[in-house]
Amino acid sequence: MVQQFCKSITALAFFLMAGLAWGQPSQGPLAIKPDAPDRYVVVRGDTLWGISQRYTDSPWRWPELWSMNKEQIRNPHLIYPGYVILLDRARGQLTIGDRTAPAAPAPTVRQGEQPGSVKLGPRIRAESLGKEQIPSIPAAAIEPFLSRPLIIEPDGLDKAPTIVGTQTDRVILAAGNAAYVRGMGASKEESWYVYRRGGPLVDPDSNQTLAYEAIYLGTAQLQRGGEPATVVLTSAVQEVGAGDKLVAAGRPQPISYAPHAPATNIRGRVIAIHGGLGKVGEAGPQQIISINRGARDGIEVGHVLALYSLGGTVRDVSKPDGIIKLPDERAGLAFVFRVFNRVSYALVMTITRPISPRDVVQTP
Repeated sequence: MVQQFCKSITALAFFLMAGLAWGQPSQGPLAIKPDAPDRYVVVRGDTLWGISQRYTDSPWRWPELWSMNKEQIRNPHLIYPGYVILLDRARGQLTIGDRTAPAAPAPTVRQGEQPGSVKLGPRIRAESLGKEQIPSIPAAAIEPFLSRPLIIEPDGLDKAPTIVGTQTDRVILAAGNAAYVRGMGASKEESWYVYRRGGPLVDPDSNQTLAYEAIYLGTAQLQRGGEPATVVLTSAVQEVGAGDKLVAAGRPQPISYAPHAPATNIRGRVIAIHGGLGKVGEAGPQQIISINRGARDGIEVGHVLALYSLGGTVRDVSKPDGIIKLPDERAGLAFVFRVFNRVSYALVMTITRPISPRDVVQTP
């Protein structure tokens, strides 16, 4: 898709109010770091999160630096490589300019004109369509999760195209082998992912199965349509066989939502860590976690959630059989980048202690 012309923003001078998050409780004035740069030139590889951390210790309150409205948060096409960020310390505001913008020519006084008068004329300014907007978070860390693996509802793969036979009755398929698939119908999709239903994602509070992880097995290319259709495996990271499912390979969409706190108080749990084994495993920076809150709970892409290590219990030595519940301890921040109905994926951004399944996520 051809990227639209980005509009040069020369100033964002709005009123900056604490807690400007559509009904979110006030969090107090946004503190600008004493060593925040007065002028910063954006470079390729920057992220909205990283730039925000240069100016404040509360990167989830990025929109307050710009007084963004809700639509601007969803589409924050503000920052491109080469732009200059200027800090107004008195107002706690940021403005943007473009270092490539030509300087305005000195006014000239022509015959018959009064000194001090300026003759204005139209100017044309072009910007490259090839500019890449700065993403919210590191793209490489989440790219595979934008299309795979999927989180699926309990019956989410039941109607998906299914491998029903293999070439020369092979039991296990590898890259280059053909397979016969039922259920593609009239689909014109050429590229497909191969999946198998994985383990359940269980809510630690209700013990209810919210969804299942879909195990990514490889990729396939449609060779011939029909019923059954014929596909050829183009890659295989695990064994593929009869009964495995196909999902159309959607094109990953870049995450352009600006980091921001939820407008309501949300509290949930970490239910899985990608790469962990069930309830075993710990997450560190730049790792993916699944949480037991999704679209039905008001979670949206771009939400930043605080991470808390779940407080344990200790014996109260002052009372017979007494037990004391220890408080949850703040452990870091996570950025939600993919939302399903009942669960979501989040990237651990900052952390002071490892995160484990059953730990707490909540509005910061």
